[in-house]
Amino acid sequence: MAVSITIGRRAGKIIAWLVAIIVILTVALGIFILTFDWNRARPYINDKVTQAIGRPFAINGDLKVGWQHPVGETGWRGWVPWPRFSAANIAVGNPDWTQQPHFATLDEIDFEVKVLPLLAHDIVIPAINLVNPSVDLERLLDGRNNWTFKLASSSGPSEWTLDLHDIAFAKGNIALSDQQKTVEMQVAIDTLGQPIPIGEVMRQQEAASRSASAEAVGKAGANKLAAQANAQAASEAAAASAAAASGASSTEITASGATVANGASGAPVAGGANGTSEGASGAAVSSASSTSEAGANGVRPAIPPYAIGWTVKGTYNKTPVSGSGKLGGVLALQDANRPFPVQADVKAGDLRVGLVGTLTDPAHLAAVDLRLWLQGSSLGRLYTLTGVTLPDTPPYATDGRLVGQFKSGGNVFTYENFTGRVGGSDLNGSLTYTAREPRPLLQGELVSHLLQFADLAPIIGADSKASKAKRGDATAQPANKVLPVEEFRTDRWHAIDADVKFTGNRIVKDTNLPITDLYTHVVMTDGVLSFEPLKFGVAGGSLSSDIHLDGSTTPLKGRFATSARHLKLKQLFPNFKTMQNALGEINGDAALSATGNSPAALAATSNGEVKALITDGTVSRLLMEAAGLNVANVVYEKLFGNRDVKIKCAAADFVATNGVLDPRVFALDTDDAVINIDGKVNLRDESMDLGVHPHTKGFRVFSLRSPLYVKGTFKDPHVGVDATALALRGGAMIGLGLINPFAALIPLLAPSNNQPLPCGQLLTQVRQAPSAPPPGVKQQAKPAISLNGAPVSKSAAGADSPAAAAKKPAVMSPATAAEYKGS
Repeated sequence: MAVSITIGRRAGKIIAWLVAIIVILTVALGIFILTFDWNRARPYINDKVTQAIGRPFAINGDLKVGWQHPVGETGWRGWVPWPRFSAANIAVGNPDWTQQPHFATLDEIDFEVKVLPLLAHDIVIPAINLVNPSVDLERLLDGRNNWTFKLASSSGPSEWTLDLHDIAFAKGNIALSDQQKTVEMQVAIDTLGQPIPIGEVMRQQEAASRSASAEAVGKAGANKLAAQANAQAASEAAAASAAAASGASSTEITASGATVANGASGAPVAGGANGTSEGASGAAVSSASSTSEAGANGVRPAIPPYAIGWTVKGTYNKTPVSGSGKLGGVLALQDANRPFPVQADVKAGDLRVGLVGTLTDPAHLAAVDLRLWLQGSSLGRLYTLTGVTLPDTPPYATDGRLVGQFKSGGNVFTYENFTGRVGGSDLNGSLTYTAREPRPLLQGELVSHLLQFADLAPIIGADSKASKAKRGDATAQPANKVLPVEEFRTDRWHAIDADVKFTGNRIVKDTNLPITDLYTHVVMTDGVLSFEPLKFGVAGGSLSSDIHLDGSTTPLKGRFATSARHLKLKQLFPNFKTMQNALGEINGDAALSATGNSPAALAATSNGEVKALITDGTVSRLLMEAAGLNVANVVYEKLFGNRDVKIKCAAADFVATNGVLDPRVFALDTDDAVINIDGKVNLRDESMDLGVHPHTKGFRVFSLRSPLYVKGTFKDPHVGVDATALALRGGAMIGLGLINPFAALIPLLAPSNNQPLPCGQLLTQVRQAPSAPPPGVKQQAKPAISLNGAPVSKSAAGADSPAAAAKKPAVMSPATAAEYKGS
């Protein structure tokens, strides 16, 4: 018993001593921690971090460790203090090839660590505070960059895990110098005063972008764009309602009526307008941001509010860039399943970009879903910023939804169901950009419901000097030239492939232009641009061309095949009163080849054939009498009527040789007269030298019956009477008048010439398909077409003589004429 008591006393003393020792050590440790100068540990810490990251690391300011009562802990855990670490003036070095000495600098960092999770090898940091962080990013042309660290190799996975709950900072700066992308940027970041929901940001950006649209396309154009967007949103809302009524499960419907395909991007819709002043997308995103986290019912996660603001200034591809925007909180980046909000309003040169939406898994860039606004002076200027080759246009503004998928096989972005204004025209449709090798691909279908014909002029450089200056083109069009001299930018044709269809449902133009609509299918592959076809509705018929421009060679090689079908004479000359009773159609074909880097250069080197025929028509007799200068009959028709004259046929067959059009036949046959035209049209200097030779079929009184001429340039043509022939006829009239006054009328009497054109023969000749040599090869000479006894133009002098020509029927049969009309 005594032994047991002795053992108990000894055990008690031992336990007491152990407790005392632990208390003493704890107090000593606390006193040591509280009184120890942690700056003595800086060399050790600097060395270990330097070895770990492979870069110089230094804590140049005070290093402190303190203890703090835990916040939010209850029970006995609230009695376990947390250590709080702080360090000032921290710098991370750069490789020796960089321009800046430091990769990152930090005025101060401080954070707390939970003690108890350390026992399970978990480092739990409730919050980390950064003071004035600054990062300098650099990349050279050879690909070396300073943001890739050579971390020390590890034999296996670490037993420790890091759990960071929050990051806070007041201000920060990021600098980027990228020689590969020719980027020089300075970005300043700061926390917002309070979180801002995405719906409010959407409304703000929509108002700012519509104001920018008014600057680009005018207030009226911006209002029309808003109306287009509203109509588009209404259409989408109707489709959404229909989908909801049918119980479609593959579509999610937002509060605004817009739809999102499940799994498309992992984020709610961020596009469309609903006719309200704030726009549908703001309501859509606002409601989406208030939804609950995804659960069994499949509701998407809520969009977190914006927490960080930023501004940017610098250059991209030597283009000045400036702007501002907002982002979600830093820790929101860690949740791959939660959409991360982004917003930007950036100006690059004359381009302004506004966007609001979300990123999915932003740390790995899985997808984007944005409402995107664009404004600028010309779509062609997007090339320097995006690498996407688009034609030169008047100022534009667009509003649509950009959906993107980042894939290993090639990123895919779709600007879907967008609306826009280009000059005075509307533009609607969808475009898809696919990043692939060896060139990206642009695909889509575009529609303009009301197309201003003048807005097409910049595409070929035919717009005004003021318009060119506004879109940044310095090419001066010579004052005496009509054909555009602005060169095609064939170097851009190698940057991207394209397959885009465009429809202009209604063309608004000058009343003299009988064009009604447009359709084209643009295909570009490895520097070869094709229009398959380029088709206009013209004068109740169609003018269709297949154009092939090979920009892979210098100079460019072009091939053109054009067909005109069922062009109505009356509609071809809508403002020509004497043609308003005209009937009949024009049909024709052309095949040309050329070389040159501008429309003017291509015209000046063109070789091939151009053919046209008018069948089964009528024309004003007044016009025919005026063409023959039959003065008395013109006066009579003016006073007593305007009888129509039947056109038996009219034919034109030109051979183009190095830019010079030479007619094999160019003639018109009616019941009253035959008109033959000869001469040349020179596309090289844009000049004309044509002679018009009228030959009456009936007896005419007071007929001057002198040849007409059409001379001058395309810019300044001159039409008149052959002065020599007219002087000879006038001299004869005066001479005979001296002998007998009635004899003076003899030179003004026009005897009948009843030789008609061989219309059947002409029909056969003109209907033969035109041909063209390869680009750069001169067109072979072809004999003129014999007119079978009818008046022959000077250009046809080398053809068979009228006497030697076989007799042909003067008028084509109805069946033959119908055959051509139906082609």
